Amino acid sequence: MPHRMRLLEADLTSLDVDSIVNAANETLLGGGGVDGAIHRAAGPALLDECRTLGGCPTGEAKMTGGHKLNARHVIHTVGPVWNGGGDGEDDLLRGCYRNSMTLAAEAGLRTIAFPAISTGVYRFPIPRATRIAVAAVAEALAAYPLFESVIFCCFGADVTNAYRETLAEYR
Repeated sequence: MPHRMRLLEADLTSLDVDSIVNAANETLLGGGGVDGAIHRAAGPALLDECRTLGGCPTGEAKMTGGHKLNARHVIHTVGPVWNGGGDGEDDLLRGCYRNSMTLAAEAGLRTIAFPAISTGVYRFPIPRATRIAVAAVAEALAAYPLFESVIFCCFGADVTNAYRETLAEYR
């Protein structure tokens, strides 16, 4: 199981995988950070498809086509805004990873790449977020053996180092 989890410091929008995960907002209509980059790279057809989905609650996930991306699908999930940890943020973040993996498994996808959900403008503490992400993905890999590879695609040294440390505990 652990050998199926990989760390990569790269541009998520450039990856050739079955699905990339979008750290979206509840409207699914684009935004800043990862969300904006994915919408720009995928082209306007992604926004058109997202308009048909009716948004997405925090912790849940919805899937679209990849459009102009190398990835064949985009799984949109809405991470929680960090408010100190007393508002169920951990469970909501865990739900982002669990629900994204479930959606991918139900679609028969074998490769998926995640950004560090909620660690940017949503201010979720990076070490805490990486522990939740890796644990949730490890559980999903045990439940869904069809996955060949799950990539934690990082942007920046802080996030990359936190994932490296957390993944080392699973090796």
